[in-house]
Parts: sequence; C-alpha cells; structure tokens
Amino acid sequence: MEVWDIYNENREKTGRTIIRGEKLQENEYHLVIHIWIQNSQGEFLIQKRASTVKSAPNMWAITGGSAITGEDSQSAYKRELYEEIGLIADNSKAEIAFSLKRENNFCDVWLIKQDFDINQCKLQVEEVSEVKWATVQVIRKLIAKGKFNTYYYLEDIFRITQI
Repeated sequence: MEVWDIYNENREKTGRTIIRGEKLQENEYHLVIHIWIQNSQGEFLIQKRASTVKSAPNMWAITGGSAITGEDSQSAYKRELYEEIGLIADNSKAEIAFSLKRENNFCDVWLIKQDFDINQCKLQVEEVSEVKWATVQVIRKLIAKGKFNTYYYLEDIFRITQI
C-alpha cells in the first residue's frame, strides 16, 4: 500500500495523505517524478514495462513513479531508480530539468547524465522486463509504432538534452 502526501495548488503539503488509488479532491495534488538518464553518447535509458502491470503493460517508458509520504523529489527519484532497475545515481549528475503542474499532480522531470553498464541493472520483475539504451531516433520509431509511453513534454526533453 502506497501512501502519498497531499499538496495544495501552490505545491505546499497540506498535512494530509491519501492511499494510492483513492481519488484526490479538486485542488489536491501529489508528487510524481520522471527520470531521464542520458549517457555520454546521447542515448537514453528506457525500460520495458512488465506485461503484468496495470498501466501501459509491455510499453517502453522511462523510470518514474509517485513520491511516498515523507519523500521529497530527490529521495523519490533515488528510491524509484533503485527499486525498479537497481541503479544508484550520482546526485552530482542529476538535476530537475523542469517541473509541471498537471491535473492532479506536480511532476518533476529529472535529468541524469551518467554512464553505467546496464548489465548491472537489477530489474524489479513486477514492474520492468527489460532495459536498453536508445537514441532519440529509436524512441521516435517506438512512438510511431505505438510502443513507447506518451510524454507530452517529450520534445522539450529532447531539445534540452541535445549533445
């Protein structure tokens, strides 16, 4: 059971929490993080979602999730990376590329510029079935085939990460 902190429209914690799956009220938000990892060749680490997940099974995506009670954005991205793919990121190479206020969440889009051997990843099999490095062109082809999760800010992340 995941418990999330509830934020108001100004991204201030309200002191209340909600259990994942419960409906947020109007002007209530929770914190979401998306993590884009880019290596020195300009490729992004993408992961294939497990066939058993409820949301977007078998789709390629980036690592992400919701912050749980007591976490800030940085501790949430670190936990999600470690839980899903067994990676410990170098914090000195991580930054929030931008933050978005969406319908019922604040989404921090993290960019981590770091090289590592993906063969050392330890996948959480309930969430992830595969990881690979992919160029922008490969990601665009996966999108065209309907095999990559939709991120409406995708062109923004590609623009700011051009090598």
